Amino acid sequence: MSGVLPCQHIEAMLARGEIAAGRPVLPEQVQPASLDLRLGTKAWRLRASFLPGEGRRVEDRLADLAMHEIDLRPGAVLEKGCVYLVPLMERLALPEGISAVANAKSSTGRLDLLTRAIIDGGAEFDRIPAGYDGPLYAEICPRSFSVLVRPGMRLSQIRFREGEARLSDGELRALHDQTPLVDGAPHIDEGLGFSVDLRGKLAGWRAKPHSGVIDLDRIAHYPPEAFWEPIRPEREGAHGAVILDPGAFYILVSREAVTIPPSHAAEMAPYLAMVGEFRVHYAGFFDPGFGHSEAGGAGSRGVLEVRCHEAPFVLEHGQIVGRLVYERMAAPPDRLYGREIASNYQGQGLRLAKHFAAPEL
Repeated sequence: MSGVLPCQHIEAMLARGEIAAGRPVLPEQVQPASLDLRLGTKAWRLRASFLPGEGRRVEDRLADLAMHEIDLRPGAVLEKGCVYLVPLMERLALPEGISAVANAKSSTGRLDLLTRAIIDGGAEFDRIPAGYDGPLYAEICPRSFSVLVRPGMRLSQIRFREGEARLSDGELRALHDQTPLVDGAPHIDEGLGFSVDLRGKLAGWRAKPHSGVIDLDRIAHYPPEAFWEPIRPEREGAHGAVILDPGAFYILVSREAVTIPPSHAAEMAPYLAMVGEFRVHYAGFFDPGFGHSEAGGAGSRGVLEVRCHEAPFVLEHGQIVGRLVYERMAAPPDRLYGREIASNYQGQGLRLAKHFAAPEL
């Protein structure tokens, strides 16, 4: 059956050597519908982001683009505004018919830490074609905060697909009729649309422009006020609104509580560009069981990583800002998000990355 490969199929790929690594892959890297990828032991500071292009290896481009090499083993700071390339511990030998897509993990996106996968011969970020045999690299560009990293840290994840997995709008409506995907009437148009929640006294958080270094190994450690400023809506209640500043990074939350049934996975995609001068950043994976009653959820709201573009923009409560693209699983996963797999974000509302302590509001 075609679809997204579940955890037990990923474990079979590891056993067959289709996924390999210099260090053994840890059991906790295998998620219900994805595999966490680990940073290797070195990085290169780059002059600019790049794609190798057809027939060219990543390492062949370093002579022109690498500024210097960095040893990550004692820990190294990746500075805000700079571009880095890190070889990953994992490599692939995909069979024909199995493709893959990579993406930043939830906590990575919430730190405005742009992380994209690159492969030899790649003409797109994060896309790995069927049959690819070679190494994996992560391009990392801290946008709001400098970060301290070490080998083995997991900033991105990869999902494997066989054949066509994406649901059509008709299939998505049928799935919603069977298992409600949102609380309320669904907005379905090339995926499940979701809107922003700007009710109440706290609308979200805006990253401060000048702050300290974040050690990615520290959990619930940093005081939010040292890195973020709270955003209050211009108007409260049903007509809440905020003005987004050009170049600023925001953490907001969806109005809808969403559900991912165990038989499906989902990916967050930005809404059409013509809706405004902003984009919901870092399209992310939603594992089977996210927000689902079988996995201890009762609908979980999606956290939105938003960056404004060239002009200030008024974002209003209930405005549609993105969509969830649902995909069928090739088989039900043996483990669900938030049940067998420990989750930092099951049942979440407006929440910063796991590195920050609970705010005092």
